[in-house]
Amino acid sequence: MNTRRKLLAGIGTAALGGLLWGRTSLQAHEAFESAAIDMADASVDGAQNSYFPNVWLDSHEGKRVRFYDDLVRGKIAVINFMFVQCGDICPTMTANLIKVQKLLGERMGRDIFMYSISLQPLMDTPEVLKAYAEMHRVQPGWQFLTGTEADIKRLRYGLGFYDPEPEVDRNLGTHTGMLRIGNDRSERWTMAPALAEPERILATINHVDSTMVHTAYRPVAAASGLG
Repeated sequence: MNTRRKLLAGIGTAALGGLLWGRTSLQAHEAFESAAIDMADASVDGAQNSYFPNVWLDSHEGKRVRFYDDLVRGKIAVINFMFVQCGDICPTMTANLIKVQKLLGERMGRDIFMYSISLQPLMDTPEVLKAYAEMHRVQPGWQFLTGTEADIKRLRYGLGFYDPEPEVDRNLGTHTGMLRIGNDRSERWTMAPALAEPERILATINHVDSTMVHTAYRPVAAASGLG
């Protein structure tokens, strides 16, 4: 199976339950398939066999990194887009991901890595992102990232966070609220709503982690009723 087919096949099972989570999930899923097809056969900026742009980014920790080489290659990643001035969904999304981070425990920063990428790179400098991360008490293993406007847009499109309608695409809020979750080593990628129950997001992460055996999500109430 070539890279393109492995990528598109890997989008399936876990969050294609995700298609039941709403129209936004379906739109983002379709967008990612389109972006994957466009990029699967190309190496970008020296990232061999990568379907993601290998752009330079600056982290809230003061590090200069390549997106693919330093953040994604060989890792399991949870990726979302946000911006500090986002007054509605972004703070709630960050708070929800902190719950996910706690559920991951020691796996966070060792096996699983989170990346939040700013949609307002000119305003969200590394210093601004550092203050934001500290305010939300973000723990190690989760980086907030910024870069040039051109590179952020390129990355956003490469990850499938775009809308074919230009007017809709210009609305930054359109690109928040979803998570791109994947395992680069197995080339398995999926997605989940960022405001889903933390346990559901964890189950989706576990689904792409080949070291995990039990990945099915079961609501607590339903699970407790089993004999």
